[in-house]
Formats: sequence, structure tokens, C-alpha cells
Amino acid sequence: MIVRMPILQVQNLVKKFNGTTAVDGISFAIEEGKITGLLGPNGAGKTTTILMLLDLVTPTGGTISIFGKDMRHHREEILSKVNFSSPYVALPSNMKVWENLTTFARLYGVKDVKGKIEELVDFFDIRAFLPKMTATLSTGQLTRLNLTKALLNDPKLLFLDEPTASLDPDIADRTRTMLKRIQKERGVTILYTSHNMAEIDELCERVIFLQAGKIVDDGTPKELVIKYGRKDLNEVFLSIARNNNHASTQN
Repeated sequence: MIVRMPILQVQNLVKKFNGTTAVDGISFAIEEGKITGLLGPNGAGKTTTILMLLDLVTPTGGTISIFGKDMRHHREEILSKVNFSSPYVALPSNMKVWENLTTFARLYGVKDVKGKIEELVDFFDIRAFLPKMTATLSTGQLTRLNLTKALLNDPKLLFLDEPTASLDPDIADRTRTMLKRIQKERGVTILYTSHNMAEIDELCERVIFLQAGKIVDDGTPKELVIKYGRKDLNEVFLSIARNNNHASTQN
């Protein structure tokens, strides 16, 4: 059995906003090369956790280690090998699409900026609106642009916050196929949030459930379906979100 070292470790992570605890002392580790789902209902603390992992929100307490290094002391080095995509984070709207991609590629230190952009724009079918102003794009087009941006620096660790939420079924399927391919071929580690449990079941080797800022369960999709005595991961999600008892306490 091959033991993969954790690429990300979180210990007792806490975030409070004006006295309200959004993330309440969570601890977990993610192995290199895996796709892990971070799940929970709205307000569970998923996005806040990811923003802390990206050092965009300062934790109230706890520690974050990525690539075996403390985020507080190795921020620039860590973030050069990380990227993020979310349909809820806006890129500069007063720039053309190609300008946004070129700017971010240069910020990430991409050597062949034009070549990397050419590699990605056809896959996400965004070539037709490269000359358009970003402000004019639809929600689905913006999502595809964000995904393109997220892969510009060939990240070793990728945070994806509901990346297919606004995509049509064809592009969403192509995106899932692409994510599985880059995981297999490049060993990219992905932390993935979604409310689409069929998608999570397809992509994720492991899922971590958050509820009210706490980790309430952790395991493979199959393990959790068996544990809760449900027919699929969607029913497990509903059970946890509604605070139902575990199957082990019901039987």
C-alpha cells in the first residue's frame, strides 16, 4: 500500500466574524494527488475555509500547512503553486477576456503565456469571446473564464468552489473529464465544493462534511452511504443537513 503524504494540513482552524463563529476548530489533512469534496449546506463554512486556505481571510485561530510549510511564513512560495476558481469571485470587468488571462498568466509567472492560453481556451470553448469585455459575459461564460484562469499556472493544489454551478451539461461534463485527467496525468490535488452529489460521487475519493462550521463526518462516498443507510450521497447530504441520526443509531 502506497502512503501519500498530506499536501494540506489544517489544525484547529477557527474563524469568527463579529462574534459569530463561521469555522469552529476544524482539523483535517488532504493527501497529495486526490480529489476531496468539502461539503455542507449553505452557511456551513466551506467558502470561508477555502478563503483562509488561500490566505484571503485571516484565521482567528489554528494553523495551516501547505506543501509542508506554514502559510504565515511561506505565503508567496505556497500561492505560486496554488489556484482557485469560483463563480462567485469576479475577475476585473473593465478588461477584455484576453487581457484578463494575459495579466493573470504574467502574475503567475507563466513562461509561455500565449501558448498556455491557447492550450486552455479551446477546451473551455471561450475563444469566441476573447476580444469581449469581461463585463459583457454571461454567468456561464464567466465560470468558464474562471476555470481557464485557475489552470494557467499548472497548480499543484487547486481549490474549486462550485465550479460547474453555472455550466450547461456539455461543458460541465467536459470539465469533470478534464479534472479527472489532470489529476491522473499531473497528480494535481483538488479540494472541491459542490451541491451536486452525483458530481461529487463521480469525482471525489473522499468527502468531508461541514455543518455549522464543524466537521461532522469524513469518509469515502461509499463508506458514508453505507454508514447512514441511504441509497446515495444525496440522501446522506440531506440526512446530515437536517441533523438526522446516523444509521448506526437508528438500527
